[in-house]
Amino acid sequence: MTTTRIPQSEHPAHYWHALDDGRIQCDLCPRECRLHDGQRGFCFVRARQSDHMVLTTYGRSSGFCIDPIEKKPLNHFYPGTSVLSFGTAGCNLGCKFCQNWDISKSTEMDRLMDAAGPDDIAEAARRWNAGSIAFTYNDPVIFAEYAIDVARAAHEHGLRSVAVTAGYIQPEARADFFSVMDAANVDLKGFTEDFYWHTTGGHLRPVLDTLTYLRHQTPVWLEITTLLIPGHNDSSEEIRRMCEWVVAELGADVPHHFSAFHPDYRMLDVPPTPLETLRRAREIGLEAGEHFVYTGNLTNRSGEITHCPGCGTAVIERNRYEITGYRLTPDGHCPRCGLTIPGHFGPEAGHFGARRIPILIGR
Repeated sequence: MTTTRIPQSEHPAHYWHALDDGRIQCDLCPRECRLHDGQRGFCFVRARQSDHMVLTTYGRSSGFCIDPIEKKPLNHFYPGTSVLSFGTAGCNLGCKFCQNWDISKSTEMDRLMDAAGPDDIAEAARRWNAGSIAFTYNDPVIFAEYAIDVARAAHEHGLRSVAVTAGYIQPEARADFFSVMDAANVDLKGFTEDFYWHTTGGHLRPVLDTLTYLRHQTPVWLEITTLLIPGHNDSSEEIRRMCEWVVAELGADVPHHFSAFHPDYRMLDVPPTPLETLRRAREIGLEAGEHFVYTGNLTNRSGEITHCPGCGTAVIERNRYEITGYRLTPDGHCPRCGLTIPGHFGPEAGHFGARRIPILIGR
């Protein structure tokens, strides 16, 4: 926690309560930061101002971009369509391997941020023909009030909302946050408490709780991503236990993405993930009973194809973020055996491709 001057025009925050010792406790995430006046929580963006809590990044973004939905990554959520992506600053985890650390670890973002309200963002998404709005780059949990309002505006404009998150959130806030989300990709960063504590500064159990909550208590479409870091979370044993847990607790149809690490932030001394590690992880996932296992950040065509789990037909083929083959029926079935492919699909794939288009909003 840090002490800093807080402007007087910040947005009121939810999810906190007063303590008997004069501090207030943030109830948004499992950190439960306890703050004196003028202090900010670990995430840096939730702060105490006098006798209440404020969100210091409401209406401010680190930038807006039109991306392919596959980049989130979501492979079973309207493939080939575009999504307006944005984030703010800060994070409630301290991942030593963070690949967006310039945003998530920033404490000096205010002067760099683009200002935009919820309706501004939704209207921009419509102008750019994006089907969804994604909260990404840093974890949207920490700007929950802003994300919830943007998601509601998206729905009013006929758009979908997508959360890309580590799932590190308390039950009350979790219910509010995901009640307005249509899809989520949750980072399952490892499968040991030791890895979570020493490498992310958090705990594994709350993330598992978020995953089971999403799968069994909400209609939110769920996919999972695991970044494999050489020597840290990439052993065959750990990967196998993770995949077996996914099948047993979430079901075989939840897509699981294994992605490649590159040296960054505080893990510059760790080598990049070899392609063979991703291939091995995919084989372990399939052997454990997962139906849809993908690889990312490195080109691996076999790890980019959606196969029908019934007959093996390649129903969706990809080249990284571009759809190169789409054989699903208009109602989302395998054309060969008729099996329903789990996910949300249109009558045909989108054609946005692998582009990335930075845009300005609110200027």
